[in-house]
Amino acid sequence: MSGAINYISCGLLWIALLARLPDLVRHGSEPSLRAVNGVLAFASLCFLLGAPASVKVINQVSGVPNLAAPLTYASITAYSAALLIVIACWRGGPSLRRTTLSWIYGYTGVLAGIAALFVLGDAAEERRRDFDTYYATTPWISEMVVLYLVANFTAVAVSAVWSLRWGFEAEVRRRPWLRASLLTIGTGTVIGSGYSISKLIAVAARWTGRDWAFLDTAIPPLCAGLGALLTVVGVLLPMAGHHLSAWRDFFRLAPLDAVLDPVLKDRALRVERPRSPFLWGTWRWSTIHNGLLAIETLYDETLYAGTLDAELARTGDWRRASSAAWAVTIAAAVQRSTRPGPESAGAPVRLSHPRDAASLALIADAVKRSERRARAVEPGPAEARSV
Repeated sequence: MSGAINYISCGLLWIALLARLPDLVRHGSEPSLRAVNGVLAFASLCFLLGAPASVKVINQVSGVPNLAAPLTYASITAYSAALLIVIACWRGGPSLRRTTLSWIYGYTGVLAGIAALFVLGDAAEERRRDFDTYYATTPWISEMVVLYLVANFTAVAVSAVWSLRWGFEAEVRRRPWLRASLLTIGTGTVIGSGYSISKLIAVAARWTGRDWAFLDTAIPPLCAGLGALLTVVGVLLPMAGHHLSAWRDFFRLAPLDAVLDPVLKDRALRVERPRSPFLWGTWRWSTIHNGLLAIETLYDETLYAGTLDAELARTGDWRRASSAAWAVTIAAAVQRSTRPGPESAGAPVRLSHPRDAASLALIADAVKRSERRARAVEPGPAEARSV
């Protein structure tokens, strides 16, 4: 059963990697993007190499009885380092480059140490499940086990402290997706630390002549599996939040898009919608932005100011009043654009429309409210006949 779970987890991580591949191709120079893909890739390797069937195949094909052990340890070490770099990149700061390079160099040294110690040691008898405790007293091999466990614990402990401390800071509370991501990563790394802690206890017990093999074979897989699952979900949450927000904007901005449609068609500003749904929100925002730029010389300042004052007096909410004023001003500018007069052509720009998606969404909401009010006051068929 554990092997099936390993392969299913590995397959899901590969799907996530494929979903991230277009972004990696377009923005491959971004350190945080490379680090996120590194977390996904190395986590998938951990699940793949750690499955009992994979261990058997690697050892048999290579002819080296326990080659799967250092390969698995190397993937765990690389995964831990990539997670550290992800959090460091998200946090940013002037010392980002120095911090990331320090972790990269340090964990590269750990990987080299794992390889060297395995070559120097003698692990002739294949152990697929209890390698760590069985060879806990074997020269060089025991040092290799301790090296990767300490490196893994250091990485998850630092990741847990960084993510949880940052997740509770006031500035992050205004960014719900990032906060959820950090708290999920923090929870996952705390649980994942049980992997290295339980194995270190089991190894230390072997040094004192005790046999606590269950700490090496029973608890660590549970901690590693659940911890890695939560950590990977946390790493992917910002991407999921970005796409969900983009889809929300795509639908929420539709009323404003409809108002600008005559301008967009008349001036051939509406480009074809991209095939990828991940880009629909950006496409609609840029389309609306193009339409607003086309009519910005036609904004009526008097109309905007009058509507703003009236709505502010009615609602007492400045943001709602400003959005309603912009909705009226944009609709009037669109109408003027269909019958331009000589007095409006080339007029200087005095009003500057909002450009961010959040403000445009509020204007779209105001358009929707005005349309509902207009429908509510429209005469019915009987009233229309009497008129």
